[in-house]
Amino acid sequence: MKHLGKLSIVLVLVLSMASCADKNSPNYQYMPNMYEPVGYETYQGVDNGLFPQGTEAMLPAENTIARGYMPYQFENTLEGKELARLQPSPLDSLQSEANLTKGKELYDIYCAICHGSKGKGQGTLVKREKILGVPSYADVARNITVGSTYHTVYYGLNSMGSYASQFANEEEMWQVSEYVMKLKEDLTK
Repeated sequence: MKHLGKLSIVLVLVLSMASCADKNSPNYQYMPNMYEPVGYETYQGVDNGLFPQGTEAMLPAENTIARGYMPYQFENTLEGKELARLQPSPLDSLQSEANLTKGKELYDIYCAICHGSKGKGQGTLVKREKILGVPSYADVARNITVGSTYHTVYYGLNSMGSYASQFANEEEMWQVSEYVMKLKEDLTK
């Protein structure tokens, strides 16, 4: 009987503690600094007296170019595309086989889904009717050159967006452009 009395007292205490708990308020935090970190914004922070307006870093100087990047010399206009049409490929002609091999790899990854592996404009998305109007490289009206292909990859054309951000550098875009010209040559034989 004594055990039943002690058990009932413990049960009443547990129930009273559970009934007093508020589900809308958080529990106690053992180490609150770990739960509530101090956040800093990139260009806003404490006034350290080093940079103007209390910023943590400064913006780059005007007209500077990031290391390893060269801006494209032609604008995204029809005149720019016509000027780019005359531009030859800067890749080494002695390395043409290696460039075409790498260009085929990249073409199969980024371009073949729409343009097809042979350049006929019958990629997987076209066959499934997800996109329409992808022309073949063999079309007579497609007066493309290596330079105009690079311009199209860099800026995009019509419903095709720019693919410049997909490639690691300009060399890869030139490799794809040269491979596109090889596909055009194979189709127009």
